[in-house]
Amino acid sequence: IHTNQPPTKPNLRAPTETKTLDPSRLLPAPGTSLSSLLSATAAAAAMSAGWRTLLLRIGDRCPEYGGTADHKEHIEICYNVLSREYEHSKDDIFEFLLQCAEQLPHKIPFFGVLIGLINLENEDFAKGIVDATQANLQDALHTENRDRIRILLRFLCGLMCSKVISPNSIIETYETLLSSAATILDEDAGNPSWQPRADFYVYCILASLPWGGSELFEQAPDELERVLVGIQSYISIRRHFDDIAFSVFETDEGNSPNKKDFMEDLWERMQLLSRNGWKVKSVPKPHLSFEAQLVVGKSHRFHPVSCPPPTFTMSSSEILKGQEKHEANLKYPQRLRRLHIFPTNKAENMQPVDRFVVEEYILDVLLFFNGCRKECAFYLVSLPVSFRYEYLMAETIFSQLLLLPNPPFRPIYYTLVIIDLCKALPAAFPSVVVAAVHALFDRISNMDTECRTRLILWFSHHLSNFQFIWPWQEWANVKGLPKWAPQRVFVQEVLEREIRLSYFEKIKQSIEDAAELEGLLPPKAGPNFRYHTDESKESTEGHRISKELVSMVRGRKTTRDIILWVEEQIVPANGTKFAVDVVSQTLLDIGSKSFTHLITVLERYGQIISKLCPDEEMQLLLMDEVSAYWKNSTQMTAIAIDRMMGYRLISNLAIVKWVFSPANVDQFHVSDRPWEILRNTVSKTYNRISDLRKEIQTLRKSIQVAKEASAKAIKELEEAKSILEIVEGQPVSSERPGRLRRLQGFADKAKEEEVTIEESLEAKQALLARGLEEGKELLRLLFKSFVDVLTERLPPVSADGDVPNLRAGDPNVTFPASDPEAATMEIDDENGADNNR
Repeated sequence: IHTNQPPTKPNLRAPTETKTLDPSRLLPAPGTSLSSLLSATAAAAAMSAGWRTLLLRIGDRCPEYGGTADHKEHIEICYNVLSREYEHSKDDIFEFLLQCAEQLPHKIPFFGVLIGLINLENEDFAKGIVDATQANLQDALHTENRDRIRILLRFLCGLMCSKVISPNSIIETYETLLSSAATILDEDAGNPSWQPRADFYVYCILASLPWGGSELFEQAPDELERVLVGIQSYISIRRHFDDIAFSVFETDEGNSPNKKDFMEDLWERMQLLSRNGWKVKSVPKPHLSFEAQLVVGKSHRFHPVSCPPPTFTMSSSEILKGQEKHEANLKYPQRLRRLHIFPTNKAENMQPVDRFVVEEYILDVLLFFNGCRKECAFYLVSLPVSFRYEYLMAETIFSQLLLLPNPPFRPIYYTLVIIDLCKALPAAFPSVVVAAVHALFDRISNMDTECRTRLILWFSHHLSNFQFIWPWQEWANVKGLPKWAPQRVFVQEVLEREIRLSYFEKIKQSIEDAAELEGLLPPKAGPNFRYHTDESKESTEGHRISKELVSMVRGRKTTRDIILWVEEQIVPANGTKFAVDVVSQTLLDIGSKSFTHLITVLERYGQIISKLCPDEEMQLLLMDEVSAYWKNSTQMTAIAIDRMMGYRLISNLAIVKWVFSPANVDQFHVSDRPWEILRNTVSKTYNRISDLRKEIQTLRKSIQVAKEASAKAIKELEEAKSILEIVEGQPVSSERPGRLRRLQGFADKAKEEEVTIEESLEAKQALLARGLEEGKELLRLLFKSFVDVLTERLPPVSADGDVPNLRAGDPNVTFPASDPEAATMEIDDENGADNNR
């Protein structure tokens, strides 16, 4: 299951099974102990739940198991129900059990014991599970399904603990993966550019050891040691991965060249686990309660698997090698980049391997329940661990939300999960979130700009779900910071986003305890119409033309009539720029009541704007007018420009040039306004290309279907024509003329459909080629604009190659500044910087 697509989830609301037993048969005899009475109550509750629900809820403190948390009791109850339903639902149980093991991986130890107990009574069922797991793992390796590979290796460890497969089967699978990883790094036999795949294979081995390491150490110590030696050799020859570019914080300790990368860190954790006797508190061991029964079960053979061969390259070009490395990193990205938000004296104290296991639990739940926020929160708060982990859970979720370059899922998903966790753990999690926000706020000046934007969007949305309550007085001091100070900009942008989600008066009321922050509120939203009719103002030519245009729109004049009026009366007398000013301001005012009004105006009268703004120069002027009209609303400015781009009234290149105009460049560090417009432009350009690719793929499939239908119709026609009979000594068609005409019509229609689809495909391919060129031009212009802006403002590198330290206030660094605040940028420390750097 790929992380960028919603996986298929078990049916969490499965229908209740109709076949149940009489709960009275489970009632204890008089004098039974309280524990037995509770067991009977749990069993009675289980009778009213279906076997699917019991499988899903095993290990949870839930009504289906009478509210108890006894894992041994859960397994016994579930096994008894499965045994009773086996004859009627054998295939369903088989499929659902495999599905649960793959999509509820934090419960794999429980599913492993269930399969082990079934193996005692029905070896064929367990053997089928083993064979299906082998086939699924083999398929996952060749389709590069990362999550499935990782989870199936963990599942194999669960089966081994319950004696369903032998330890040697696990060792053989480990050695296959390790051999493939070593081959990939070989310069002659492999391709080191694909090291991310090799790292992933070794990561899967290491990540499964907390679930099976102790059993392997007891039953196959020499073989396990051989695998560990192989991993040590691999770690020593692999290239250290430096991910500074993906660090959330600029001055993070991750910038240290001596810091271990993710693989080296995981290997160190497993070495520590080995020295501690493979004892893991975070992994339940339910098989130990059934060891006397499971030990007599038959261990089935797990057939060997094979890894896909390395991808070879015959080119020595560094560019092509770089492209290969990029492709490999995209296919095998690092799953987690830890974000250490809380100090060590505040977060939970747990062993390194336990921290890793709980992180795996959390990431798995986020992965498989990304479409079920309520169930996601339920499973996150009921992980099978005996210690508290709220701080670690917050750090892991925030690490995913702020993951660079992109989070695994849309940021709104993490927002909803955090909200549900606050409601599920009202006494614990809200305070953790508050502490996380304060910790991130303290280090906001060192945070990556993209991460700042995500944090602003999350925080404003989060507060909107809790009545916008926040201790703003603690941040009131930011009003005295320079306008560009990250902490001040953060508070300012959060307030602006809150107003989008509510209204001005409500947000102003929410900060009444911090009156100083009222100066950071944006102006009250509303249009700034230049030609508004007011008796106190002198009527100008612009007012007259604007009023006449409004009358024409209300009079339902056609777009052509208005264009002729503009071209014949307005442009000759006043010039094109004046016409753009009046027409754009007036049309924006007509569409200012709502988003729907704006769309309607652009759809009906967009041709007028298109006629007046055919080139980039006029489009830049048009965007100036949009910005002036909506100067009090960042949101409406972004929406209007985005919609105009959607209707091809403004080109993406013109938008980039406008964003990098001097007036907007001055806003880069004090407002998100230009960045929001730039993000929308790049996203829309990319989405156009993606949509065209999807449409082309669909059309290609349609062409294949159309060709098959056309060939079939022609074949039927030819067969009908080929059936002859002799009439008066001459061969004539024996088919009725009506049927022949009908078949001919079908063949012609099928051929016409095929031609139509081919023409559509050619048109879409032409649009795609054009879109790709536009995308290239956009990126060229974007990077050139950044280079120009930075070149103007950054000091040159010295002749010795020394780069000035901008953050430390290099005396040789000077900044062009138009106001006193900007002149002190390089020496001002009151901007929320991390003083511990």
